[in-house]
Amino acid sequence: METYILQIFNGISVSSIFILAALGLAITFGLMKIINMAHGEFIMIGAYTTYLIQNLFSDYLPESVFDVYYFVAIPCSFLVAGIIGYLLERTVICHLYGRSLDSILATWGVSLFLQQLARSIFGAPNVDVKAPNILNGSLVLFNMQFPYKRLFIIALVIFAIACIYILLFKTHYGRKIRAVMQNRTMAASLGINTRRIDAYTFAFGSGIAGIAGTALSLLGSIGPTLGTNYIVDTFMVVVLGGVGTLIGTISGGFIIGMSNTTFEFFTDASLGKVIVFTLVILFLQWRPKGLFSIKSRALDED
Repeated sequence: METYILQIFNGISVSSIFILAALGLAITFGLMKIINMAHGEFIMIGAYTTYLIQNLFSDYLPESVFDVYYFVAIPCSFLVAGIIGYLLERTVICHLYGRSLDSILATWGVSLFLQQLARSIFGAPNVDVKAPNILNGSLVLFNMQFPYKRLFIIALVIFAIACIYILLFKTHYGRKIRAVMQNRTMAASLGINTRRIDAYTFAFGSGIAGIAGTALSLLGSIGPTLGTNYIVDTFMVVVLGGVGTLIGTISGGFIIGMSNTTFEFFTDASLGKVIVFTLVILFLQWRPKGLFSIKSRALDED
């Protein structure tokens, strides 16, 4: 019984990482229909931002306040990734709307550029982030250990989901985002500046990816290809759940995360991944729009 409970916890933990990595992509992909192959590099940017802030605290501040660095790194990673995302949208992405194939090639080029830039600045070898002391150790319940790091990541995901929900459904700006998602032409005719919405939303989605990088820095080493390891799973979460839907992203991340850990437990990592991919493909053959889809009034909807 303990083995199964720990397996469920591991599945929830993996699901939370997938959800956090996919939240930003779900918003930008759902709004602008841009296939952003550089999304993983924003995860990498958030991780390296955490690494830099760790070094700043270690070099210039007393050791007694070192543990605070991680909680400073979370908003800083959001801001750094968001600013870079805003600049990318203004310089590259804005020319790619309605050109899906071109967006794949262009953002893939951006991905390679950012990876090489990271190698030039930080070097090719991976670097490590030291977790705050408060996150070391495990919570012990009934002789079972639940690592504080993974519990913190789950709590961080819940907080991020709550913030995105409030933004999308409880604010005036969120109504504008949903209006543009559902019918861009009608939203523009009502005076909404769709270009500004695109830029700010892309920046917000990039910032969420940066927070995902901060979370992943707790689980292993950081390298220039960190985001590449998650980009396929991230797109799979978004497509399975339904493009542009918050509940779909949560559901897709939970299903894929639990499926990965379950099949890997009974087989191995490679075969488990193949089985999950196969099942997702078969499901999308039956339901191409995913588990959930945005209700649209657009007359020209495909």
